[in-house]
Amino acid sequence: MKKITAKEFDKKFDNGEDITEYLDFSSAIRLKDIKKLKTETKKINVDFPEWIINSLDEEAKKIGVTRQSIIKVWIAERLKEETKTTQKVS
Repeated sequence: MKKITAKEFDKKFDNGEDITEYLDFSSAIRLKDIKKLKTETKKINVDFPEWIINSLDEEAKKIGVTRQSIIKVWIAERLKEETKTTQKVS
């Protein structure tokens, strides 16, 4: 991938020139896969021991968010880390 300034890139684009040599497609998302990016939610029920709920409530209160928010963030963070680890091993 060649590198140019944003100003040069914009000029080439505006002039209708081929700019593909300046683009990194390695993290591009195909239009057909866009549905995977939607953040549709699905309700689930999870049973936690009381001590976990109490700890979650304490942590959520410390940072000023709801219990549900902290659960979502922590699970998302963990899944992101697991994905990184899995990709390194592959």
